[in-house]
Amino acid sequence: MEALSVTIITRNEESNIERCLNALQGVADEIIVVDSYSTDRTVEICRRYGCKVTSREFLGFGAQRQYATGLTSHKYVLSLDADEVIDDALRRELIKLKENGFGHRVYAVRVLNYFCGRPMRHSGLKPAWRVRLFNKRYAQWNLNNVADAVTWPEALMPVQLDGSIHHYRCNSLDEFHKKENRIASLQAHMIAGRHASISPLAPRLRAAMQYIRCHTLEMAWLDGAYGRAIASRRYKTTYEAYRMARHLILESDSE
Repeated sequence: MEALSVTIITRNEESNIERCLNALQGVADEIIVVDSYSTDRTVEICRRYGCKVTSREFLGFGAQRQYATGLTSHKYVLSLDADEVIDDALRRELIKLKENGFGHRVYAVRVLNYFCGRPMRHSGLKPAWRVRLFNKRYAQWNLNNVADAVTWPEALMPVQLDGSIHHYRCNSLDEFHKKENRIASLQAHMIAGRHASISPLAPRLRAAMQYIRCHTLEMAWLDGAYGRAIASRRYKTTYEAYRMARHLILESDSE
């Protein structure tokens, strides 16, 4: 039987992590947790489940996930968030792969998103296939602060697995806003790194474009009140990201 490592990055996830870890019992041969100095019971819970916990400053999602991958002992790695849960069908699929051998180097899993407990079909959160299981010799996470993803050689074709990962993105609107504030800060540094200057009008123009995109192309209006909340927050997150990025560039130019 082949072994499987699971990686999880955390920060103050005591309300989510136990649900994630329970689903991994009998599937994971080791669970690597990279924690960004949680102040709640996250680390305590992880250690109770036998996870190998390392504390590390959060430097962006891609870098944190790849760091966790580098700590694993086995070739094949399943990457999860603390607010994600594998379902029974995926659990059976993973056990079958371990018993019969991993015949491919990258595998894609269907990710289902939930917003305040409700399954989402629009608003940029529709179900999507993501590579989350891979041979770490042939695939790795990019180092993007946000928009992080697994990369692999073009010659490899990801194989789709039965089952799903259920991603419970937030339990309340307050939690959603806190997460978006964090994302805005990360995006600001990426934007500042790509631009020599940002006009005073750019924050509002970019924010308006994102709001319209969310409502039209991503059909947020079909998700009702939650769709409107997501679209409105998309505006604010984009505005704050560009506003902060402009401030960072002006500060750099004045030094």
